[in-house]
Amino acid sequence: MIKKFLFMFLVITGFCTYAQVWQWRVKVDTYISNETNDYPQAFLWIPENCKQVKGVVFTQHNMIEEGVLEHQYFRKKMTEIGFAEIWVTPGFAITFDVKKNEDKIFEEIMKSLAEVSGYQELLYAPIVPMGHSAYASFPWNFAAFTPDRTLALVSVHGDAPQTNLTGSGKPNPDWEDRNINGIPGLFVMGEYEWWEERMIPGFEYQQKHPKSVITWFADAGHGHFDYSDALVRYIANYIVKVAVHRLPKKSFLNNPVTLKQVVPSSGWLMDRWRQDSIPKYTTTKYKKYQGDRYTASWVFDKKMAQATEAYYAKARGKINQYIGFKQGGDVLTPHKTHASFNLDFKPLKDGISFNLNAFYADSSRVKSVKNHAKTSLLIDRICGPVKKVNDTTFKIDFYRMGFKNLKRSNDVWLLAHNKGDDKYKSVVQQLDMHFPLVNKSGKEQIVTFNHIENIKEGITTLALNATSNVGLKVSYYVKEGPVVLKEDVLYFRKIPSRTKFPVKVTVVAWQYGIANKVQSAKPIEQSFYIIK
Repeated sequence: MIKKFLFMFLVITGFCTYAQVWQWRVKVDTYISNETNDYPQAFLWIPENCKQVKGVVFTQHNMIEEGVLEHQYFRKKMTEIGFAEIWVTPGFAITFDVKKNEDKIFEEIMKSLAEVSGYQELLYAPIVPMGHSAYASFPWNFAAFTPDRTLALVSVHGDAPQTNLTGSGKPNPDWEDRNINGIPGLFVMGEYEWWEERMIPGFEYQQKHPKSVITWFADAGHGHFDYSDALVRYIANYIVKVAVHRLPKKSFLNNPVTLKQVVPSSGWLMDRWRQDSIPKYTTTKYKKYQGDRYTASWVFDKKMAQATEAYYAKARGKINQYIGFKQGGDVLTPHKTHASFNLDFKPLKDGISFNLNAFYADSSRVKSVKNHAKTSLLIDRICGPVKKVNDTTFKIDFYRMGFKNLKRSNDVWLLAHNKGDDKYKSVVQQLDMHFPLVNKSGKEQIVTFNHIENIKEGITTLALNATSNVGLKVSYYVKEGPVVLKEDVLYFRKIPSRTKFPVKVTVVAWQYGIANKVQSAKPIEQSFYIIK
């Protein structure tokens, strides 16, 4: 009864999100990252009701991967099919080059996570590699060099197989005589990032390898930096469909899984996406398709084809919109940078909060307009140490990535977006903000965080007790463990049934300080164990 009440409390207060949970973490001690000068960390989430892991979505830290994996719908669908998720930060294999032993590093990650979690099938479970932008070639190369273990691959706002236009700018490894025949691949490119030359290597590959089964998906009405609810649903549903078509009815914990091959003739073909244009050729079963097969998009069935067409139809032929930003009443000027807009960190009195406003603009993104969609204009987090308070207020919020990443620990990416309406197309606009990682001026600050004793399984909450010597409120983040955090209280989640005990929980207390008044405190990390 208590657990049921707690669950309802979490729902009502708006933070019932087990998507925050990553139960396990290991150090990738076979690789030193140039982003941290330290070992990367690999995080593992397994659904709470999971008796056997049937597959793993494997990603690294570029930008949107983390948000996709933590999305409630995505986790719901992975729970239904018994799939785990792994997120590695910083990444270790930008293109997955076996000549650099990146395949061996992957194997060590799976071995370590199997050992710490107790789910030994992680040594053999089929993998869905997924990567965004700079990491968008990683999934294709993983599949080519690890075909027997690749269930499917997802390249988001990404690269075509064996492309000469990699998002990372690094050359792809030579596949030699390898291919990805029978391995479903999902290529996603946003409408607002569309570059036809990026498609050509994929079409050329498909022409040379007619047994490939690649879905060329246009994220219509969206750009390079966003992962909309609609896109997350599409990717999640794609993985569910892959699981149905490729997984055997039964697999064993201590043996490799023999995956079913997917042949092109089992699916349907769709005409390739063209901006604001209806298809030239009718979508139909593979053998009956009348259009160009080498530029057509392969889909599993009629239902997937209909879902894809509905996605395209929502954006087709509508009026474009644009977004601008204001900070403190001043209109921001767009720049020719990756982010387009760069925000200065101007903290409020608490030292960590800041304000930002978005408005509908003309194509200059500087002048406001009155004609626009009637739906809400929102701002949300893409990635980085930031938390949304409301659509105009945000605050620095360090999390499991930690403080050591020279590239990312003080880099915040936000996205203004509107879903459009019957007249206007959906619109997105990204923005980047760097802030000082440490406040070095002002009064010295020290955080005290008392040792936490091990606890018995079944305890539902634990209040945290860190204090600052200057009286400022201390914040926390959970680095690992089956818990969610609300303010200064840990709420314990159900532990998957085959979990190896004891289970480690690590919490970090931090206080950023106030610029020129109070220095940042040294973060304090505490670990304890959940025991039987």
